[in-house]
Amino acid sequence: MLTSLQTGSPLSYLIAVIVPALDAVFPVLPSETVVIALGVTTAGSADPRIALLVGCAAAGAFLGDNLSYLIGHHFGNWAGRTFFAGPKGARRRAWAEGSLRRFGMQLIVVCRFIPGGRTAVTLTCGVIGYPRRRYLTATACAGILWASYAFFLGRLGGQLFEDKLWIGLLLGLGLGLAVSVLIEVGRRVWQWRTRAALGRRRGRPPGPRAEPAAQVEDRSATVGVTTRWPG
Repeated sequence: MLTSLQTGSPLSYLIAVIVPALDAVFPVLPSETVVIALGVTTAGSADPRIALLVGCAAAGAFLGDNLSYLIGHHFGNWAGRTFFAGPKGARRRAWAEGSLRRFGMQLIVVCRFIPGGRTAVTLTCGVIGYPRRRYLTATACAGILWASYAFFLGRLGGQLFEDKLWIGLLLGLGLGLAVSVLIEVGRRVWQWRTRAALGRRRGRPPGPRAEPAAQVEDRSATVGVTTRWPG
């Protein structure tokens, strides 16, 4: 199957666009695996059409992120019930909205490399009305960086194990997983430190009484559906 993913096959370009495009709203689709596999199978080639494959993957990622934005923008209530249901979904939504207001475009780019985070952030961008021009710029940069990175991992694995493509694919997938885990660990550490700092501030005698965290999360999960991004 791997050997069928070549620069001369129209199927390769179709897969490179469609899977990353749908992955934004269906995270179970293995978009990174597909792009890494394309890198593995073309590792020994200098065909200039390789750049077209990378471009197709970047375009697919860009289309998927903007499809997610449109779903959040036009079907905010449905998206909230479907993707942010329950306490865990409310926390993910509250994190995405708070982080967007703090980091903006940088968060959109970084979350391209975190499957669950990407869906939460792109949908939330649409729900809260994040400025479209900035969103387009961020998702274009994210798509190019992500496609190049995933393809490079595949090329690396394919070059190291040219006669055993499956081992090269597993190596590329392992490296990609390691990077995603490191990013996710960094996000959780930052989130924990932020909560700890907030808790210390709330523990000070002066200042207004803080609301319980659950109430804050519940309010942000419901209010965010109707409120829009300022400006």
